[in-house]
Amino acid sequence: MLNHKGTKIIETERLILRPYRSTDAESMFKNWASDPDVAKFLTWNAHRNISDTEAIINLWLAEYNKPSRYNWIIVLKEIGEPIGAIDVVHIYDNTGIAEIGYCIGQKWWNKGIVTEAFRSVISYLFEEVRFNQIRAAHAVKNPASGRVMQKCGLQYEGTFRKFFRATSGELLDISYYSILKEEFFSNK
Repeated sequence: MLNHKGTKIIETERLILRPYRSTDAESMFKNWASDPDVAKFLTWNAHRNISDTEAIINLWLAEYNKPSRYNWIIVLKEIGEPIGAIDVVHIYDNTGIAEIGYCIGQKWWNKGIVTEAFRSVISYLFEEVRFNQIRAAHAVKNPASGRVMQKCGLQYEGTFRKFFRATSGELLDISYYSILKEEFFSNK
């Protein structure tokens, strides 16, 4: 049985993962949401203006009252500014599965930041919320995202061909990875 606790603040060596605030719109727009390269393999288009960013943040703020909502902004302690996001994009309550999505501004790619954030979210979701499985997916054309999953202990499950329509309209192959609760605890 899941023990939903919502989006609690998580702190790591370099990061603070916390709920969004209305004051985050400018940093979010500037640091990742307006970048077409960041959004290229995601489910949303790059934001055209800060109003797009404010609108989505307002939607998310309204959902924080739900204990089953897990939606973190990633703040880099070094600069005290949001640089990306990680959240649970799907929950399967009946089987205890959480699917994770993440993105980060280009300036911070390949620095281990998403891996650090994802590891901390995995720990929280297994230890506190008691999910049975954590899974994530990435476009095959974005192998860096798959490397994050592997570094976090997720195992390759399979690839669905032409499964996802990118914002460009292209149908993309998507690879799925997962980690089970017992694997997480046995490797801890």
